[in-house]
Amino acid sequence: MSAPFRVVGKPIRRFDALSKAVGATVFADDYKMPGMLHGKVLRSPYPSARIVRIDPSRARALPGVVCVLTAADIGYAKMIADIPGQTGQRERPRSETPVLAWDRVRYKGEAVALVAAETEEIAERALELIDVEYEPLPGVFDPLEALKPGAPVVFEPDNVVARWRIRKGDIEAGFAAADLIIENTYRVPFVEHAYLEPEAGVAWVDERGVINIRVSTQVMEHFRTVARTLGIPQNRVRIQGAFAGGGFGGKEDITVEVFLALLALHTRRPVRLVYTREESILAHSKRHPYIMRYRTGVKRNGRITALQVELIADSGAYPYLSPYVSLYSTVVAAGPYRIDNVWVDTVAVATNNPFTSAFRGFGGPQPCFAYERQMDEIARALGLDPLEVRRVNYLRTGDTTATGQVIHSAALLEESARRALEALGERTPDRGPIKVGQGFASYMQPYGRLMWLHDTSQAWVGLELDGTVVIRCGAPDPGGGQLSSLCQIASEVLGVPMENVVAYTPDTALTPLAGTTTATRQLYMSGNAVLQAATAIRRTLLDRASKYFEEDPEDLDLADGRVFVKHDPDRSMPLPDLVRICAAEGLPLSHLAMFKAPFRDPIDPETGQGDVFPDFTFGAFAVEVAVDTETGQVEVLKSVACHDVGRAINPAAVIGQIQGGSYQGLGYALMENLIVENGEIKTPSLSEYLIPTSVDYPTTQVILLESGTGVGPFGAKGIGEPALTPVAPAVVNAIVDAIGVPINEIPVTPERVLKALGKPTVTS
Repeated sequence: MSAPFRVVGKPIRRFDALSKAVGATVFADDYKMPGMLHGKVLRSPYPSARIVRIDPSRARALPGVVCVLTAADIGYAKMIADIPGQTGQRERPRSETPVLAWDRVRYKGEAVALVAAETEEIAERALELIDVEYEPLPGVFDPLEALKPGAPVVFEPDNVVARWRIRKGDIEAGFAAADLIIENTYRVPFVEHAYLEPEAGVAWVDERGVINIRVSTQVMEHFRTVARTLGIPQNRVRIQGAFAGGGFGGKEDITVEVFLALLALHTRRPVRLVYTREESILAHSKRHPYIMRYRTGVKRNGRITALQVELIADSGAYPYLSPYVSLYSTVVAAGPYRIDNVWVDTVAVATNNPFTSAFRGFGGPQPCFAYERQMDEIARALGLDPLEVRRVNYLRTGDTTATGQVIHSAALLEESARRALEALGERTPDRGPIKVGQGFASYMQPYGRLMWLHDTSQAWVGLELDGTVVIRCGAPDPGGGQLSSLCQIASEVLGVPMENVVAYTPDTALTPLAGTTTATRQLYMSGNAVLQAATAIRRTLLDRASKYFEEDPEDLDLADGRVFVKHDPDRSMPLPDLVRICAAEGLPLSHLAMFKAPFRDPIDPETGQGDVFPDFTFGAFAVEVAVDTETGQVEVLKSVACHDVGRAINPAAVIGQIQGGSYQGLGYALMENLIVENGEIKTPSLSEYLIPTSVDYPTTQVILLESGTGVGPFGAKGIGEPALTPVAPAVVNAIVDAIGVPINEIPVTPERVLKALGKPTVTS
């Protein structure tokens, strides 16, 4: 490839931008079919109960009802195998999520029966006619209580879902060497994904007996889970992915796929199932609440000598991805700092609360809130500048993390923090009772999956005879522009204008499997797969062109739809002419590539030592807030995000991801709080569960650093999840800077501000 880049690094409009802007994009719940039935799910009204009896006879007798399914109809033993290996930890017997509950329910909203009817209204009426007799059982709703002897047990033998640990250095010697020890406990809440499009899909059985499911999902590979659950061959299930109206991790797990497949299989008619907003909030996973205890030993200059951490995560009623999420939290619990003596204990705990699983950041935002609040509290205790305390501890290239993994890429921590603070500018003056504060937070976030999972992604790239390019890659696009990035990579490598590159949406029957759109992995994995495939075709083109021009292949280039001699650009040939020559001679003009992530052995389970992730993204977020000390209201005045993205394939898309992530992070810090009391969600709709709108906060200024040292294509790093991670601690650090007293729990509501100030609140 010649430099500079011609397409990569340019803010090119995404190929789906216009269709989305004018409302022409077809999402999963837009699909309708002739003769279609409407599906509905009956859900438990109890968080913990035994099912004594289910009688669907009245519902089945209702005119217009075509099918009612209970666990007895699909086989009691059928499970959703939705916990792939639990990160190497042994799966707990019978802890898998059942398709339909049969003996007991473990959270409010658990699926008990399915209905398919001629109209949505009839289906809803049928749900009311299913007779279910429950025997309420004692539940457990606090992870600390769930760990105590004698607590109700969600799954035998106890409520421990997963444990992880890190043991590095000599923790006792580290604390003995400290001049000061700082101890604090931090808490973060349940959080709802609140994506624009609720769970939706349509399924039908085609003339070959294949179950087709068009669905909003982040994971195309769920077709295998559907097949296992139904007891049919995997080649008899086809998932067609639609553009998703947001996911943020909430569509990583199975949602409507199995329900749709069962109803379509039993009725032999198309079935449509779309959750209401209230059902979506009730029935899908949440971000894990954490209780985090940090004990840090420091020298007078701020150098950390020892860190002891305890992380307690509420897993809810079923494990889902809690073992993975809690492992990610464990790995980054020490933050982006060089600490010789580290002791981390993490436990994910089963309760009868809503189940928790993947959410943007995947276990990174929770400990980041704790370790960055802790760094500011260390600075306050020592009377030092918060940046100076971090500066003496920041990881640098070549250093090792708490798990002993060497940082090979650039770790631009000091530069990102300094640039963000400089851009934030001088502090706005106080105005009477309104106090102004500034704060920032640094972070480290992995991208790519665990290195002992043999992660792969495939992509097919082909040239048509007219010089246009087709990409087939099974990468779901939940709104982050993943497919557009793949087009930009192919355009760069093959010298074809972006308008002549097409990427097909994922379809398990037609596009190569590319793995999950999770873990900030698609640009890294599928981007590298497209890069490999396009490079193979480029090599074919240049090898053939070298004979025509009588020049070495390295002296030729592709750009603007032509091949030319670098030192004499007037000597050129239109790309379609070269393509036709290659085709006539039988030279390959397409290539299927598989990118394989580096593989390592699992970490030592006793010490947590070992390589865990392919690479890390580093950056900082700085914010200025105004706090009304009479009302407790917090106003965000300005904010700056500075991240090393390695290489910005499309700067406009990268900036959009960072600004979107900052908004989610601001909501996490200041307003989003899924209130759960005794297993019942008290904020069941978007009328009660508040998320930021475009007028709530000012636009975040974005500063992009491009070290070019990432393991993604052209040196890119992942940014989709990292964009959110440092926001909440930066906001709370700014609030504490304004009011002078610590707050160690989010969201920072007006009531919490007034309580911290020792002032009365409405509820006090």
